[in-house]
Amino acid sequence: MRKKSAATQKKASATRTRKQTVTPPDKSGKPVWSTACKDWEKRIMAGESLVPCKPLFPAAAEQGMAVFNALKIVDVLHEPTIGESCRDWLKDFAAAIFGSYDPDTGTRLITEFFLLVSKKNTKSTIAAGVMLTVLILNWRQSAEFLILAPTKEAADNAFKPARDMIRADPDLEALFHVQDYTRIITHLETGATLKVVAADGSSVVGKKATGILVDELWEFGKKPTAENMLMEATGGIASRPEGFVIYLSTQSDEEPAGVFKSRLEYARSVRDGKIVAPRFLPVIYEFPQKVLDKNGQHNPDNWYMTNPNLGVSVSEEFLRDKYAQAKEAGEGVLRVWMAKHLNVQVGMSLREKAWAGAKYWERQGNAQVTLDLLLDCSDVIVCGIDGGGLDDFLSLAVLGRDAKSQDWLHWQRSWVFKDVLKHRKEEAPRYLDFQKEGDLVITQEMREDNQQLADVIEQIDETDKLALIGLDPAGVAEIVFALHAKGIDQDRIVGVSQGWKMTGAIKTLERKLADGTFSHGNRPIMAWAVGNAKAQAKGNNVEITKQMAGDKKIDPLMALFDAVSCMARNPEPPTRSIYDREELWDS
Repeated sequence: MRKKSAATQKKASATRTRKQTVTPPDKSGKPVWSTACKDWEKRIMAGESLVPCKPLFPAAAEQGMAVFNALKIVDVLHEPTIGESCRDWLKDFAAAIFGSYDPDTGTRLITEFFLLVSKKNTKSTIAAGVMLTVLILNWRQSAEFLILAPTKEAADNAFKPARDMIRADPDLEALFHVQDYTRIITHLETGATLKVVAADGSSVVGKKATGILVDELWEFGKKPTAENMLMEATGGIASRPEGFVIYLSTQSDEEPAGVFKSRLEYARSVRDGKIVAPRFLPVIYEFPQKVLDKNGQHNPDNWYMTNPNLGVSVSEEFLRDKYAQAKEAGEGVLRVWMAKHLNVQVGMSLREKAWAGAKYWERQGNAQVTLDLLLDCSDVIVCGIDGGGLDDFLSLAVLGRDAKSQDWLHWQRSWVFKDVLKHRKEEAPRYLDFQKEGDLVITQEMREDNQQLADVIEQIDETDKLALIGLDPAGVAEIVFALHAKGIDQDRIVGVSQGWKMTGAIKTLERKLADGTFSHGNRPIMAWAVGNAKAQAKGNNVEITKQMAGDKKIDPLMALFDAVSCMARNPEPPTRSIYDREELWDS
């Protein structure tokens, strides 16, 4: 008999291994548990369960799983039941939900659940099966259960499996009334309903839902009103001690933003034990960092880690074929494919005709590069400023030359007027994220941006290292006035020609990124701006302009090019005056 490969053995173990922590109750008889899974990297590589604890109330879990396992999946050959066809990872997650409910007190001890899993790993089955099961077991008269989907199409995808499970079972057909047009399922005995809605503000107002499942949370991250909408939808749980919220998602097709980003970061912190939150249970199928560091996400033998249903609802042959097609289509398409099918988080979206330096940007990120570090380590500092209209960012790039290595260090800050949140609603969640991270200031008054920018430059100037400030000469009068008010003399403010004339700065930064002599603070706003940039060759020149980027902002990157233009002049430290140099010559 041929020996199975290590990868094959791991995939097989994923179908049968169930490692969960059992914690005995305390002296009062109440269960004690943790939802952290600090050894998740070891578990996911071994194909073990990522659910950190066994059901708190085994009898409730057993009752729920008896119903859940009996539901039929009609779009699979021979219409098997969930119990017959689904892997243990899915059953563990479902059992954790059902088993978090104390039937004696009518209280649920774990109220929020978060599942991040790759596309095609039966999220629709989970959504339909779990919500239909709680609707069957529910005791509350006229209770409301909701599945919130980001679009009408997604709502249909969530509703149809539940409808089909009912139609495949005569007993369930007799128990429920199904309304296809309105996507409502009504329990005929209790009057409780399961409604699937394409989410918007009006669809959830006034709801007092007992249980809510939020499907494809990553798409909600792109909606400017998503946070308020989810607060409105989940508000009724406060008066429902058995209430719960389940978040299901794949990775986003671009950098995570908004409510998805905040929930994902919180879930990771709970999983890693950084935040103690026993009422929040995260299950996240993503590659360990050490796998990503070795580019192991490109190895098909590792794909089982983020695809726990590999070999059932998703085939390795399918993934291999689509991977090859995405790789042939280019880096940008490949990143999106890996985000959806392998849960690899997009750090920077590479667009068509991406700037050549973008491929090296992430590699040169270092979170230790802060403004304080730059000011302390540099022998000379230059700044670049990029302004514009009311819809643009006012961006400041600070570029320092390390006194020992002569490498370049970069830090940035940007400002934007508050009205941009109304004009660019689709980007508002991302802008608010940048604000929380401290990289974007959303000003309430028009003049605040120039004043605050001048304050930062004054701080830099106090180090006696500020040599030059470069900016686009067009429409910068107010910026110049603000700098003059801080004592910045005209000789240090230089105009930087834009368009094709910036070729030198663009190519200089490309080389510095490629040879590793440029480092930045690994800030999301810069990765976003760099990913938005489009480059166009004109003869021997390279052009990157705001017009080429379209609706996507590149202001922080343009400010950096202005700073590079200044640093490329090889300025001497301002503290070394002409008299200092004459003394050196005399000696």
